[in-house]
Amino acid sequence: MRIALDAMGGDHAPSVNVLGAIEAVRSNPNLEVFLVGDVAAIDAQIAAAGYSGERLRIVPSDGYIGMDEKPMDALRKKPGCSIAVCWKLMADREVDAVVSAGHTGGVVASGLRTRLFLKGVKRPGIAVVLPTMGGRAVLMDVGANPGARPEHLHQYAIMGSVFAEHVLGIENPRYGLMNIGSEEGKGTQDVLETHELISKSTIPGRYVGNVEGRGLYLGEADVIICEGFVGNVVLKVSEGMASMMMTTISSTVMESLETEKHHAAKAFHGIKKRFEYNEVGGAPLLGVDGICLICHGSSDARAINNALATAVMLHARKINERITEHLGG
Repeated sequence: MRIALDAMGGDHAPSVNVLGAIEAVRSNPNLEVFLVGDVAAIDAQIAAAGYSGERLRIVPSDGYIGMDEKPMDALRKKPGCSIAVCWKLMADREVDAVVSAGHTGGVVASGLRTRLFLKGVKRPGIAVVLPTMGGRAVLMDVGANPGARPEHLHQYAIMGSVFAEHVLGIENPRYGLMNIGSEEGKGTQDVLETHELISKSTIPGRYVGNVEGRGLYLGEADVIICEGFVGNVVLKVSEGMASMMMTTISSTVMESLETEKHHAAKAFHGIKKRFEYNEVGGAPLLGVDGICLICHGSSDARAINNALATAVMLHARKINERITEHLGG
């Protein structure tokens, strides 16, 4: 499998991207990574890591999209930037996947410009996997499509359910619509129309109706659908809450367990891993004709390595073929 990695994307680029790519090709003999970005900077990182093996290919690009830039403006000014080159490689079928820890809006905007959508897909969406009291749940969309229309949300229900079944291994996944109340008749006009549309559709799994925000972590559904603005707020609030709670609880417990600090630290490390984005690596942009993983901007080498492994797994499980089948494309 061939993956284009945005070597210039993320807070710690290009070092963590290069190190993550090296680990990925070392662990997977069937993987080739195209490192897209500043050739001199990437070469220097490869040399510093002491890597002399094969299956790393450097592809030059002209600049990157900074976190303070507006994605569409940046793409017009820098058509040869690293993420644009990554998407072009996939559009030209030179690679099977794109992975980036860069500007999320830039990754999505560049993908939308290629119009590299699966047949029948109106708008792609970002699916993130979150831990719940019942196991794991898919939240979609978390930022690709703010202000999504009912037809988009309906497709997110299909794509999210297919992902939950074939990637997370959840049989007959329960899918619900995020709303301000569980009763029918609640929500905006778009939410009401989406509820009616989903209720009349044949989607893999079981529709459980409206789900309130707290229902996400209580495990009331395996897939929860919302438009990108709401989903992104939910995701960022969740990250902050998890960090605050883990720090507060662990420090309090550690203070009270002076003689058992080693065992307590080990237990908290295991819990922390359930919430850490580095363990998964990235969130897939579902609905594109290819594989795209969007990583956290603070990703380290381990996160990049895991994201590359996740891209390989999604490709191997033919997630796009399954989505297309259910969309009727």
